[in-house]
Formats: sequence, structure tokens, C-alpha cells
Amino acid sequence: MQLKKNSFINGALIATAAIVITKFLGIIYVIPFYAIIGESNIALYGYAYTIYNLFLALSTVGIPPAMSKLISEYNTLEYYNTKERAYKLGKWLLIELGVVLFVIMFFGAPFIATQIMGDNTGGNSIESITYVIRVISTAILVVPFLSVTKGYLQGHKFIAPPSYSQVIEQLVRIVVILAGSYVCMNILNTGVTKAIGVSVFGATIGALVALIYLLIVMFKHRKDIRRDMPKKKEEYKITNKQIIKKLLIYSVPFISFGLALSVYDYIDMTTIIDGLTNLGFKTKDAESVLGVINTTGNKLNSVVLAISTGLMTSLVPNITASFVKKDKKDVKRKVHQSFLMLLYVTMPMAVGLSILADPVFYAFYGASNWGPKVFCFTIFIALFRCIFTTSISIAQSLNKFKNVFLSIIAGILVKLILQFPFMYLFNYLGLYPFWGSTLATLIGLSTSFITNLIVINKTVNLGLKEYFKRMLKFIYPLIIMIIILLIMKMFVPFNINNRISAIFTILIYALVGALIYFSLTIKNGIFREIFGEKICKKLRIK
Repeated sequence: MQLKKNSFINGALIATAAIVITKFLGIIYVIPFYAIIGESNIALYGYAYTIYNLFLALSTVGIPPAMSKLISEYNTLEYYNTKERAYKLGKWLLIELGVVLFVIMFFGAPFIATQIMGDNTGGNSIESITYVIRVISTAILVVPFLSVTKGYLQGHKFIAPPSYSQVIEQLVRIVVILAGSYVCMNILNTGVTKAIGVSVFGATIGALVALIYLLIVMFKHRKDIRRDMPKKKEEYKITNKQIIKKLLIYSVPFISFGLALSVYDYIDMTTIIDGLTNLGFKTKDAESVLGVINTTGNKLNSVVLAISTGLMTSLVPNITASFVKKDKKDVKRKVHQSFLMLLYVTMPMAVGLSILADPVFYAFYGASNWGPKVFCFTIFIALFRCIFTTSISIAQSLNKFKNVFLSIIAGILVKLILQFPFMYLFNYLGLYPFWGSTLATLIGLSTSFITNLIVINKTVNLGLKEYFKRMLKFIYPLIIMIIILLIMKMFVPFNINNRISAIFTILIYALVGALIYFSLTIKNGIFREIFGEKICKKLRIK
């Protein structure tokens, strides 16, 4: 049986479906995990993952998506021998870098823990934070190799196996998290720190199982992936040094993008507790707020974020192939389709989740003092991250590396400058100060997106007037949906006495909202314009 290459839309849908499943599983497991660990202890889990994500961005240095771009480029040019050399070089580069960064993360854990907590007491200890960071650091030895292998397959437009591997990785990770934390807390009675230590080790086990799966797939289908053809004359001139240089140049925007998202989280993690305690919050309350921003709320955000991640997986190799062929018309079409598809799906999701913040948070995590108050605004970070992610992917596919880097730096600087002033301003206005932090993030991400959009428009002449006209076709149905849901909220108030009633409330509002939005967008034709005839036929939309 041969591996099938996936078209742009097909690949985007497969990748998105796999990521949505992965993210949904990532939300579901938090419900029992939250019950096992408790609200006040979830922040410790979040600390480990925030630092891990930062080091992961450093350990992969943007090479996996850069590998996808490079493999797509060499495949288009039929440089089959060179593409295999590129994979081997990228693989060994990341394995060596992973070992170095594992050592730094493991032995630097006490310093990082001190930076997180500072002099605050009454919450997690520096020793506990050090322990969980050291445990999760082991994943840095495996994940880079897994990531570059995914990038290699995606570059061939084989989107399905890497997508399946994500689901496998998540399933294994969840089993380790739930089984490990339950055994530690209820059978061995080892305490919260050890339970969370075992839980974060699930990242290492999950990555290892997913890597083994991909290596087996590659071995079984090696004839579909590697083409035994003689070297072209041009390939003899390409040295290993040139391949590595190109790989690193291509990786710069991706590492900047990966680091940027981690830096945004790191800024929150190292400023929110101090900021809130200075404004009169207790340390435990401040940690609970941060736990929602970095962990529980972030898990719910991840379903929206999955849309852009799936789109990016298919976007990079497809736009790169069109750009290498100098087919600007096709590039413009794919850029239009990407942004419209993204906004069409993510905008109603984000708005709906914000309106339903109380029942949604209750359904997943039970009663929470701070959860809904934080989540109703932080959900929009997911929407803005989606737009930011897609703009970065498109700009780097067009080889606008310098512009991408500068746009990311500009966004981070805006976030840094506005973080504390906005927290104090919101507090002064009688609003929650953590909303100020969220607004600083939204403005930072918007700065990067607008900068990238200007560059993309200059390169392929998007025709923004036409683009915004098409956008209006799903903006006004969205506004109608919002008005009706808010009226419903006045006359049919939320019933969240228990999880069943909360889920029932969500379903009623979601069905009404979806019915209004989709019926109006199908009627005015924008659904067909975005997704095409094939999808409409499959869904039997006339």
C-alpha cells in the first residue's frame, strides 16, 4: 500500500482534524487530572510546561517546519539525493542540540524556579518547581528528533502519518498523566510534587512512542519516500555546508515564532504573580489566575489554536512549491483561502466560548473562583495567535525572513512595554488587572500580524479591498449570532448547578449559534467560496 500525498485543502483538513482531536483529548484529560491534583496545585504543572515549551523552541531551532519547506523545495526541483542529505544533517544537528539544552535545563532548573516565585511565599516551593522542570527536561532528548521527522514527511506532502503520530503521542501522554498522578496521590501517597513529576514525564513517553511509530511507517514505505534516481548535475555543487546554512536561514522565522509564543507566556509567568500581589491579591489567588492563563484556560484555547496549526502544516509546503515555480497567482489564491478559512472558523468559536465562559469552565473543571473571569477574555488570545501564526507561515514561505523576525520582536516589545501599565490601568478603572495583561498580549500579536500583512501584500498584491468584502460576508452573520445569543442570555439564563446542566446549556447555545451562523453564510455563498465545490458536495450543501 502506497503513502498518499495530500492536496492543500485535503492536507489542511487532515492535519486540522488530527490536531483538533489531540487538543480535545488535551482538554478532556484535564477534568480528571484537575480533580486528582486540585485547583491550587495546577499552577505547578503549568510552570513545568511553560519552561519546557521555551526550551523546546530553542532545541528544535525552527528546523522541523524549515525541513518541511526545504524538502518541498528540493522535491519540486527533483533533487532527491540532496533532500535525503538535508534530513540526515537536520536530524543529527537537532539530536546534538537537544542533549546540550537538556543539560542546561536540568542543571539550571533551581535558577529558573527562583525567577518564577521570587520572594513570594504561601504557594509552591522552589524545590517543587525545580523537580518538575528537571523531570520534563528529559523530553528535550526525544521531541526534536520526532519533530524533524514530521517535518521531513510533511515536506513530501505526506500529511497523514505525522498527524496520526500527534494523536498517538497525546493518547500515551494522557494515560501516563492520569494513571501516574492517580497512583501517586491515592495509592502510594507520595504527594502532589511527585504526582506532577510523573505526569510531566508523560511528555517524554508519548514522544518516544510517536517517534517509533513514524520510524516504522518510514521503513515500510521507504520506496514511496526515497526515490533511487541518479544525481542531477546541479546537486553535485550543493555541499553539506550549504544545506545546513539554508536550513538555518529557513529556520530563523520559525524559531522566532516558536520563541515568541513562549516568551509571551514567560512574560506572564514572571510578572503576573508579582503584579497581582502588589495590587492586593493573595499569592494563592495570583497563582490560580496564572494557572488559568497558562494551563486550564490555555487547554480550552487550544481547540481554537488547532485550526491554525493544522492549516500551517499544509500551508508551508504548498505555498513554497508554488513560490518556487514562481506561480504568484496560485500563491495569492492560497493566501486568500488560508486567511478566510481561518477567520471563518475561529472567530465564531472564540466569541461563542467567551459568551459561554461560565458553563464551559464549570463543565470541564467544576466551580472555580477565577476560571471564568480569566477565560472569558484570554480566549481571544487563541484567535489572535491563529492570525499571527498564519501570517508568519505565509511570510516565511515567501522568504521574507528579515521582516518576520522584525515583526515578532516588535510584538514582544509592545507586550513588555504595556504589561504592567495595563495591569495597573485596569485596576484603577475597577476592572480585573489580569485583563490588562491579556490586552497587552492581543496588541503585541496584532502588531506582528499587521506588519506581516503589509509585507505579504507588497509581495503578492493580495487585493485587500476584495478580501475585506469577502470577509464582511461572514462578519455580519457573526454579529447577528452574537446579538441573538446575548438576548437568549437575558431571557434564558445559564443553568450551571452541576456538570450535566452546564453541558446542556452549552449544547443549546452552541446549536442556536451554529445554526444562525452557518445557515446565513451558506445562504450568502461565502461558505462555498472558501471551501470549494468538493467540500460542499461531500456535505451535500446545494
